Amino acid sequence: MTTALRRYPVLIALCIAALFMIVPFLIVTVNAFKSPTEYAQNGPLSLPDGLYTTGIKDFWERVDFGQKLVNSVLISGSVAVLAVILSVLNAYAIGIGRIKGRTWVLAFFVLANMLPQEALVYPVYYLSKEVGLYDTRLSVIIVFTVIQAAFGTYLLSAVLGQFPREILEAARIDGANRWQVLWRIVVPVSRPTLGVLLVFFFIWTWNEFLLPLVMLISNDNQTVSVALGVLQGQRLMDATMTNAAALLGVLPAIVFFLVFQRTLTRGIAVGAVK
Repeated sequence: MTTALRRYPVLIALCIAALFMIVPFLIVTVNAFKSPTEYAQNGPLSLPDGLYTTGIKDFWERVDFGQKLVNSVLISGSVAVLAVILSVLNAYAIGIGRIKGRTWVLAFFVLANMLPQEALVYPVYYLSKEVGLYDTRLSVIIVFTVIQAAFGTYLLSAVLGQFPREILEAARIDGANRWQVLWRIVVPVSRPTLGVLLVFFFIWTWNEFLLPLVMLISNDNQTVSVALGVLQGQRLMDATMTNAAALLGVLPAIVFFLVFQRTLTRGIAVGAVK
């Protein structure tokens, strides 16, 4: 009984935190289906009299949202997959291979992960110009793959550093080489953690704004976040279209998170057990 009573404050705090996250999204959703006149008369907290979809349609056509959505999915998906693969390869060498100077290598990855993106803008811009990749989706994919892999390497190195040595020795006795140990033993066992990284890398890359804004200047290559910022900066949207743009911008990331929610929960639970 005492334990149950102690849990109530925690549950209440979690419910309040959930409301702070859900209520703004609900307000944006409601206002996305209002007409500008209805929004001006009744304010942002009133319920719409009907479903007014003109704001969503106008925003979709004005920014060519379909193309922006394809660009964001392509960039975020590619970065998530490539960064996970690169993180696994790096962490396998550092965590299990026990390379020389392991501590310094990990410190380098931590430092790289802590660098602000503002410090990377000009070097990345200059290098992409020199190699002819400026204003291409490939340049953004390469940059964010390296950035995300720095964090993934640091995290996976700690995980693989605790990998049971008995399993690795048994695999080597059975004749497995290092490549087979990695893909047939280490990766399957670490799949929950890799799933968590995949989800995080996708959502983090989806929300990136500064580097895509600098690197992608043509409309055909821009991402959803860049399109939202540019159009809003031009003051071409009313309040309801702004809410419609925000809803369309965040909805794909929410859908992706819900689809992989079980993978994320399983990975966190496995990490807690370890």
